[in-house]
Amino acid sequence: MLGDLILAGTETFILVLVRMTGLFVVSPVFGRRNLPAPFKIGFAFFLAIIMTSTLNTPVVQIEENLFAYAILVLKEFMVGLVIGYISYLVLSAVYLAGQQIDMQIGFSMVNVLDPMSNIQVPITSNFYFIICILITLAINGHHMIIKALFDSFIIVPPGSATFDSQVLIQDMVRMLGNIFIISFKISAPVTAAILIADIAMGVVMRTVPQVNIFAVGMPLKILLGLVVIFATMIVFRTLANSLISGVKTETNIFLEHIR
Repeated sequence: MLGDLILAGTETFILVLVRMTGLFVVSPVFGRRNLPAPFKIGFAFFLAIIMTSTLNTPVVQIEENLFAYAILVLKEFMVGLVIGYISYLVLSAVYLAGQQIDMQIGFSMVNVLDPMSNIQVPITSNFYFIICILITLAINGHHMIIKALFDSFIIVPPGSATFDSQVLIQDMVRMLGNIFIISFKISAPVTAAILIADIAMGVVMRTVPQVNIFAVGMPLKILLGLVVIFATMIVFRTLANSLISGVKTETNIFLEHIR
């Protein structure tokens, strides 16, 4: 009897550990490739121990069916993966905003390597993302991500997740729409400033044809873009706070649809 109880608890612990491991694969804070893999594994392991010992997670009954248990493990990994992907997708709005800004000020050809996705990203996008991560750490946003993961076991107990592809697609489309709106809000000041500068340079070129507007246009756009970027850092902090708060909101919406 005692051996069966320990085995059942071990099976539940593995499901909890797998969900947490899925989060650490793509999470914007814990999933970065420059973090050592032993740290991620050990952190997920100790969080799983805390989780199973503090919350009344139901014991999973698999009735000695290994295939059914493998399906449960896969589902739990997908839940953790989607939670981590939601947090990364929400914060990726700054990538889109930075790319729009770089196209306006002429930095679209300047790219840096992102260690998270292992791809080339615009330099302004990387700058915004680093600032957003620093704000996340400053306001304990990483604690919010861990708390959202802990709350997921209350909303969706281990082994009880059910996926509806149609609902998930609708949530993804809605989330992408919100990301485009937020990215436009971030890039709107620079876009408006560059548009006004283009109109002004067009008027100058028409009224004073002797001026080589192409020689001064590009440096002027770069200078104006950088000034507006640093002038709107206070507003960007407010938008970053709303992005971090949106991670928990979007995670709860997703969990309500798979319970």
